Amino acid sequence: MKRFKNILLVCNFDARPHRAVDRAVSLAKKNGAQLTVFTVVKERSVDARMVFTHMPLEELHSRVIDDYRKKVDALAADIGQQGVDVRSRVVTGIPFLEIIRQVLRDKHDLVILASEGKGGVNDRLFGATSMHLMRKCPCPVWVVKRAQTRPYTRILAAVDPSIYDSRRGAINPLILQLASGMARKEAGELHIIHVWQLFGERYVRSSGMTTVAVQAAKELEKKQHHQRFDTLLNRAGVTDLKPYVHLIEGNPEDCIPELVAEKGIDLLVMGTVCRTGIAGFLIGNTAEEVLNRVDCSVLTIKPEGFVTPVTID
Repeated sequence: MKRFKNILLVCNFDARPHRAVDRAVSLAKKNGAQLTVFTVVKERSVDARMVFTHMPLEELHSRVIDDYRKKVDALAADIGQQGVDVRSRVVTGIPFLEIIRQVLRDKHDLVILASEGKGGVNDRLFGATSMHLMRKCPCPVWVVKRAQTRPYTRILAAVDPSIYDSRRGAINPLILQLASGMARKEAGELHIIHVWQLFGERYVRSSGMTTVAVQAAKELEKKQHHQRFDTLLNRAGVTDLKPYVHLIEGNPEDCIPELVAEKGIDLLVMGTVCRTGIAGFLIGNTAEEVLNRVDCSVLTIKPEGFVTPVTID
């Protein structure tokens, strides 16, 4: 598994970040990594509290920051006692912007945080901060489902070996590296999914091509995807894990969440991009639709060369 050496643990003390803390500490120990405990005080939360107090804004703002700093320092001290090289920092601002600026400033190679929602039918697992980070953060983002208590016994890697651009296709081996490393570490099952479609099928059907001819075209397309899929898996060196391979015809936004639910997946590893960035495995709305429909922890990565639209200044 990729050795993360500079981990940023984002804590929201309005929720319970324990699962993310446990995961971050475990990774830091195994990788000998430095861990930074980080939180952002939302400026609007300070404004909201003014409704209930006659305290001057400056004093209220200072007290809120001090309260968060005590919590961060206490957590960092506890982590430090576990033998981890740990730092802490509290800032104010818009959470996703300040998190990405921290990544840029200190060159973190992983952001890990607890999900903002509980998941399930009526509650999205990923809130606004998580979604912004998965779109725009230049390093991998690991969102840990808060309700999850068991180890990651089933890991799903979502890949697309049909990508012809070598720069974009390079994300597939990284996805498999991370997913297979986690499966080995957790002694879990590795599932790998590739969702394919006949290019322009709707237009092909409307062009007057017979059903038999369309089916023949689909069989040829499937064979090509199967060959590229096998090549990717052999080169990635994951065959020793005897992964469960899922080559599925359909739409990624439907097939991936359905497989997550059907197999009881604990962790989904996939590529995401910002709409203004370099295209990766899943582009824009497709990736977001998948993320809005899954109910498990997610580790997302960007392709090489991705440049965040966020700047330090």
